[in-house]
Amino acid sequence: MPHFRNIQYFSAILICLAVIPVAVATAGVGLPTGEYSMAYQGPGTLTMYVVPDGSGDSFDQATLPFGGQEDATITLLLKDAADQPIANFPREDIWLESRDAGLMMCRAGTIADANTDALGMTQWRNPLHAGGHSQALTDVFVNGSTLELAYGLPLSFNSPDINGDLVVNLTDVQQFSSDFFDNIFYFRSDFHRDGVINLSDLPDLANALGANCP
Repeated sequence: MPHFRNIQYFSAILICLAVIPVAVATAGVGLPTGEYSMAYQGPGTLTMYVVPDGSGDSFDQATLPFGGQEDATITLLLKDAADQPIANFPREDIWLESRDAGLMMCRAGTIADANTDALGMTQWRNPLHAGGHSQALTDVFVNGSTLELAYGLPLSFNSPDINGDLVVNLTDVQQFSSDFFDNIFYFRSDFHRDGVINLSDLPDLANALGANCP
């Protein structure tokens, strides 16, 4: 029986020794902080046209509510708890989400274009791999959380993947047809973003048929 107690005591020491290096390695790191902004600073909300296969618009091709292209490029500056830039932070851990969850993302579909550079900066300029539709504010997520004091960006999304199942198919065609012949305006089907659902929206839908996530 005394021999058994010695084994327990020795095991407890090994466990403590195994834990100590981890505590030292993570001490003082803190959560990432920083700020983000959109290139467009004017009034109104911009809209991004997104397609699950990534064939939608780039951020510098965003549109105003009634037409006209504007640059919606998003820039993020990431810092550590000591207010120092975090270089080479993995892009896979930085992504966009809409506050109403209307923007549906493919796997890694809304992540940043690259890891952060030496100044802790990264951007969103490339087309997203996404579907669905949203008119809510857009947030930048880092490690699964929004940055402290994040205010959200006035950026909307629409897609020929109207129902947000990440495939453009006949179900979306039926939804577009219903919206087209209704007397109510539906943002989700205004792909051309001119404030009206008409024949100018059809080419976007037709060209995207069959599109899905990579």
